[in-house]
Amino acid sequence: MAHDADTRRKVRAGFVFDQLGLEVAALKHGVPVATARRWKAEARRAGDDWDKARGAQMIAGGGIEDVVRQTLAVVVQQVQATVEAIQAAPDMDPAVKVQMLASLADAYHKLMAVSKRLMPETDKFAIAMDVVRRLGEFTAKRKPALAADFVELLEAFGEELAKAYG
Repeated sequence: MAHDADTRRKVRAGFVFDQLGLEVAALKHGVPVATARRWKAEARRAGDDWDKARGAQMIAGGGIEDVVRQTLAVVVQQVQATVEAIQAAPDMDPAVKVQMLASLADAYHKLMAVSKRLMPETDKFAIAMDVVRRLGEFTAKRKPALAADFVELLEAFGEELAKAYG
């Protein structure tokens, strides 16, 4: 099915200005994701880079702090989704679960180190996440059988950290 130029503009606006994922912007306007990807690629070849426009909009909309906050929010959402997926995997070895959590915490710590330079107020949160990462590594080494309980506690504790430092 052919879509008009107005629909293409709406998908682009959803991606660039509303900061929706390309898939979400496409679905919102009744466009197949493959079509939205094609439009984005065609626009880039024509000199309209949607990703650059999106980045510029984020910076123009509220400065680097908003960009960092939005990035952190996306990462936190992904961490939560991953923790839920780990919890929903009853056949996964507890030691593997703990290792995955430690890896998540490490990636998060690296992001926090970068954001600390851009937003000094996140420093306390970075320290808290480092403690969580270290606890995950410690648990994996010393008590791998506690992995399931650790995952449950980590999710609840993450909410407490966000309240305290986020």
